[in-house]
Amino acid sequence: MSNPVSHFITAQDGLKLHVRVYGASATSALPVVCLPGLARTGADFHRLASALADDAKHPRAKHPRYVLALDYRGRGLSDYDNNPDNYSLPVELADVLSVLAALEIGRAVIVGTSRGGLLAMLLGPARPAAVAGVVLNDIGPVIEPHGLARIKGYVGQLPQPKSFEEAAEVLRQLFSSQFPALSAGDWMELAQRTFRDQGGRIIPDYDPKLALALRDVDIERPPPALWQQFDSLADVPMLIIRGANSDLLSPATLEAMQARRRQCETLVVPDQGHAPLLTDDETISRISAFVRFCEHPEAAA
Repeated sequence: MSNPVSHFITAQDGLKLHVRVYGASATSALPVVCLPGLARTGADFHRLASALADDAKHPRAKHPRYVLALDYRGRGLSDYDNNPDNYSLPVELADVLSVLAALEIGRAVIVGTSRGGLLAMLLGPARPAAVAGVVLNDIGPVIEPHGLARIKGYVGQLPQPKSFEEAAEVLRQLFSSQFPALSAGDWMELAQRTFRDQGGRIIPDYDPKLALALRDVDIERPPPALWQQFDSLADVPMLIIRGANSDLLSPATLEAMQARRRQCETLVVPDQGHAPLLTDDETISRISAFVRFCEHPEAAA
C-alpha cells in the first residue's frame, strides 16, 4: 500500500492547506483528486488512493497514477481559520482551485464524498475543463434535511473520549444503525481517522467552530437544490455511490439523477449509510475501473 507524502499549499488568503499526495506527478496517467466530507480529512481516502496510485499493475493502466487527498481548511493538518464564516463552500471551492493550480493539475477525476461531492458539482460551472470524470459518494443535488440535521447534531459536539478505544465506542454508538456490519477493528480505524491525540487529549481532527457551518440547518427549510450545477457535468462520465442505509441521498434523488444523465454508473453499497467508507475491495475495484474508463473511454466498448 502506497504511503502518502504531505504537501502544504498556500490558499488565496495565505492560509496553509495540507494535501496527501500518492504516486509521482511525472506521469501521463489521468490524476485523481479526492475531496472528503464536511468534518473529515484526506485520510479517509488512504486505501482508495493507495490502490489508485498502484493501479499501474492493471493491464490497461501502463503508468503510475498521481492521487491527491485534500484536508480542507480547519481539518486535519490544514490551518484553522480565525474566521469560521470561511468554512463555506465558496471559500473551500477557491481552496480546491488553489490546490489544483499549485500542483499543476489541469484535468482530473474528482472523487467527492458528501461535501466533497458538492464541491465537485460546483467545479462544473467554475472550472469545467478540470473535470475528466466525477465520483459522487452519497451526495446529490437534493440533500435530505433530516440527514443534515443528524450531522448537525454531532459535528463540534462529540464527547471527549479518554482513549481511542473509547472514541471507537462513541462512534459505534452514533453510527452503528447506519453501519451495522463494521467490526471492532473497523470502528477503531474510523476513530483514528476522526480523532487525534493532542498532548494526551483525544480530540476531533477538525476545528470545533466548523459546527457554525451548520448553524442555519433547519429540517423545515431544505437547502436549495443544485440541479444546475449537477447538469453542468452532463458531458463527463459519472459514478454515483449510495449507501443503502443513507439518510442524506434518497433513492428518489438517485433515480432523478440517473434520469438526467446520458452516461451514469451507480453503485449501492450494502450495510453502509452516510457516507460509504470506500474501503472495501468491491467499491475500490469499481472506482478504479471507472477512473480507467475516464482515461480511455474509447476502449470501453
